[in-house]
Amino acid sequence: MTDQVRRAILSGSVFEEEIGYARAVVDGDRVHVSGTTGYDYATMTISDDVVEQAGQCLRNIGAALAEAGCTFEDVVRVRYLLPAREDFEPCWPVLRKTFGQVRPAATMMVCGLADPRMRIEIEVDARRGPVGSRLRIEQVSGTAMLEQWRHVHNVIVPPAEMSLAEAEERLGRYRLENAYLGDVLVGCSTVRPPEGDGGAATVIARVLPAYRGRGIGTALYENGLAHARVLGAEAIETCVLAANEDGLRFAKARGFTETERYVLDGESDEWVDLSLAPAPAPGPR
Repeated sequence: MTDQVRRAILSGSVFEEEIGYARAVVDGDRVHVSGTTGYDYATMTISDDVVEQAGQCLRNIGAALAEAGCTFEDVVRVRYLLPAREDFEPCWPVLRKTFGQVRPAATMMVCGLADPRMRIEIEVDARRGPVGSRLRIEQVSGTAMLEQWRHVHNVIVPPAEMSLAEAEERLGRYRLENAYLGDVLVGCSTVRPPEGDGGAATVIARVLPAYRGRGIGTALYENGLAHARVLGAEAIETCVLAANEDGLRFAKARGFTETERYVLDGESDEWVDLSLAPAPAPGPR
C-alpha cells in the first residue's frame, strides 16, 4: 500500500516561493508535477535553445519524480505548452527518448508562458503502483555499484554508516545486491551466509523511503532468501534498526519474530534481531 499522506515537493525554484505552489504534490498513489520550464534551478539560468530547454525541463521533472518515489515509467499523462508551435517538432527526439517506451497520454497546447525566455513548459501526472517486472536486481560488482549499495545502506542505517573500505570488506564476505527501476537506484540487500552446520543466514532488504510500498522490499527479500537457501541455510535471521518502523513491520509481516533488542557499547541506538520461524515439515501424502 502506498503512503496516503499528501506531501508537497519543492525544487528550490524562486517561482515556487514567490507564487505559492509546489513543484510536485504526492497524493496517495498519484503524483502531480507542476508545469516545469527549462530553468536550471541551481543557477536560475535558462538556455535560449528550445531543445536544451526541453532537456532541462525533463531533468527538473525527473528530480521531482525521484523525490516522489517514481520514475518516468510511472507517468500516465504529459502536457506540452509552447508559445510557438514551430518549436515543438525540434523537441520530439528529446521527448521520444524519455517517453517513447512509456507512451503516456499527451496533449500539446500553444499558449503564452510567464516569461518570454521560456519556450516550452512540460507538466506530467504519474501513478505510483507495484513495480512488477520493471524492477531489476543485480549483484554488486565494481566500485560504482558498491558506492550505490553503500549509499542506500547509509541512508537506511545512519548509525552504522559505512566507509567504502568497510563496504569492500563486506563485499568480500557477503552477497550484496542493488535494486533499480530503470536506471534509478531504489534499494539494496545483504545476505550473510550461514556458518557451520545448521547455521543461520542473515537476509536484510533495504528500500529508500520514497520507494517503499511498491513491492521492492519483497522482491529483494525473496531474492536474498532464495540465495540463502541455496547456501544451505536452515534458519534465517535479520537485523533492523529499532527506529526503522517500516523495516520492523516488513519483517514481522513475513513471519519474523523478535529475539533480542540491544544497544552496542558506547552507542545509543537500539537494534532488533529477528528470526524466521522454520517452515512446517510437509505432512503425509
